[in-house]
Amino acid sequence: MLPRSLRSPLVLTAVALAVVVVLPVLALGSSVFAAGTADVWRHLASTVLPDYLATTVVLLVLVGLGVTAVGVGAAWLVTMLDFPGRRGFEWLLVLPMAMPAYVMAYAYTDLLQFAGPVQGALREAFGWQRGDYRFPEIRSTAGAAAMFVLVLYPYVYLLARTAFVERTGSVLEVSRSLGLGPWSSFLRLSLPLARPAIAGGVALALMETLADYGTVSYFGVQTFTTGIYRAWLSLGDRQAAAQLACALLGFVIVVLALERITRGRAHYALAGGRARAPVRLPLRRGHAMLAAAACAIPVIAGFVLPAFVLLLLAFEARADLLPMHYLQLAANSCLVAGLAAVLAVGLATVLAYARRLHPMPVTSAAARAVGFGYAIPGAVIAVGILIPLGLVDHAIDALARRWFDISTGLLLTGTLFALVYACLVRFLAVAQETVETGLGKITRAMDDAARSLGFGPAHTLWHVHRPLMWGSLLTASLLVFVDVMKELPATLALRPFNFDTLATRAYTYASDERLGEAAVASLLIVAVGTLPVLALTRAIRRRAPTLSRAPSASPAHPAAAGSR
Repeated sequence: MLPRSLRSPLVLTAVALAVVVVLPVLALGSSVFAAGTADVWRHLASTVLPDYLATTVVLLVLVGLGVTAVGVGAAWLVTMLDFPGRRGFEWLLVLPMAMPAYVMAYAYTDLLQFAGPVQGALREAFGWQRGDYRFPEIRSTAGAAAMFVLVLYPYVYLLARTAFVERTGSVLEVSRSLGLGPWSSFLRLSLPLARPAIAGGVALALMETLADYGTVSYFGVQTFTTGIYRAWLSLGDRQAAAQLACALLGFVIVVLALERITRGRAHYALAGGRARAPVRLPLRRGHAMLAAAACAIPVIAGFVLPAFVLLLLAFEARADLLPMHYLQLAANSCLVAGLAAVLAVGLATVLAYARRLHPMPVTSAAARAVGFGYAIPGAVIAVGILIPLGLVDHAIDALARRWFDISTGLLLTGTLFALVYACLVRFLAVAQETVETGLGKITRAMDDAARSLGFGPAHTLWHVHRPLMWGSLLTASLLVFVDVMKELPATLALRPFNFDTLATRAYTYASDERLGEAAVASLLIVAVGTLPVLALTRAIRRRAPTLSRAPSASPAHPAAAGSR
């Protein structure tokens, strides 16, 4: 007999939701022990696995170094230094987050390829012909890493900037009283204090890199994700795809483990319970121009330039555009994203409320299990979902043949249900984190007051908590909506027949070198993603303490120049 607390409908629902979300991962793990697995592993190890492993490792190293340098550097500049345009760069530096990496790849390919405007201008200016000069190849591992760095550095920037604002004010005052300059204080105090936040941002960027398919596929870079789709869709070998997906899942676990090791046992708390804003060091003349240029480069390269290229491509292809066609693609994208957003917020609310009313190991484990889905690439989730759904479809078909002598076919596989299910597994953690934050701000006295008035848990949630946490619910739904709009791997694999979204059609057009048509779909995705990014930066600015400015500083101060 279960304990009374475990028999609560809310607890049972939370556990059931966690099982449903984790089921694709469990199904994928079971494929490792399937018959013939050893032969598949030997074949993969002797053919493609070494190349996939080497390329993936190189890509992760390049992206990790790049997002750390750009994200931490930009966060330090806008937080600790004062220069013209600093307030604008605080939110401009987040804009590349709205640009999917595969969209960035399409824009830069058109810009930097041999027939593109950059190389064309060089040949015309210097009279060069093919073979007279060497130009970096954009369709390469280094090119893919550059695309990822430009769109993923905001993860590190946001977390590092928050850490610098909240943890360095009083510490820097003490360090300066001890004779340390801004550069020494940054290396010896600010950077170590922000290490856990930086490690978390880098881990998010690396997981997004592992999850990507559009960029690496378009550039011809052979990673685990491209191998999964090649084995599955091109060769029809689902077992090999499952084995590669398991290997990719192992990479995700390694990344998470490294993030924990990097973070170590470090815990930093504010002694006074309140953040004291650091004093910004004003820059003038050359140093101010260098700081502004350093902040402008990632914004221009990560958002302004690719958006401008996409606009030019769309303008050039305007005669071939079919407005109703793109409206249908946008409607399909909004349908999937809307369903996933509503369901994700509803399920996240149930999980968060169960944990609030019944704080026990079972509900905590359910919440952690749901959060694991965000760390799993869409390709892995797609393979993991097809395994149980295929078993269910075959079981239903067998029963229908036996009882009614008819074939039901595939009722779940290749349907909108499978696609929305994959999006929930992938992005439910995003909604859960936001909903739990909003619910945690409501005092427990509200629950006690509602119970004293005769309200049950469901009535309390709907009539008391829902109005108070409406902003968090809206934010969670918006974040999930945008993430699903940009999702490519799971959508490409699980979408119903003849059902395309903006992301899949943009990828298809770009693969066929129809960049003008791909630009229109890509611009629509970027436009949808920009609004929540701006809302996010506004919310962060509201929460941040007001920064003060140092009364004076020498423009030729060596530490001021070195603080870049």
